[in-house]
Amino acid sequence: MKKNFPTVCPSCGGGLKVQSLHCNECGTTISGEYDVPAILRLKPDELAFVTGFVKCSGSLKQMASDMGLSYPTVRNLLDEIINNLNKLEKDGQTI
Repeated sequence: MKKNFPTVCPSCGGGLKVQSLHCNECGTTISGEYDVPAILRLKPDELAFVTGFVKCSGSLKQMASDMGLSYPTVRNLLDEIINNLNKLEKDGQTI
């Protein structure tokens, strides 16, 4: 089962920060305090949409066809994701 990258604290709902990264190849560990990029803070369905959008070379027409939705509906979904990213960036997160 694939686990999603956690972006909020399961105890209080606060935002999480990354404190270390580890390379399984050489064993190197990098420690510090790093913000989670705004794009990773999207909800799983929004992140799946962005992934599909990139795979379709940014074609909303292709996305609409693949998703079985109308073009305006897909455009509205993209606009909602853009608004969410703007809010996340405004809250101090970066893409």
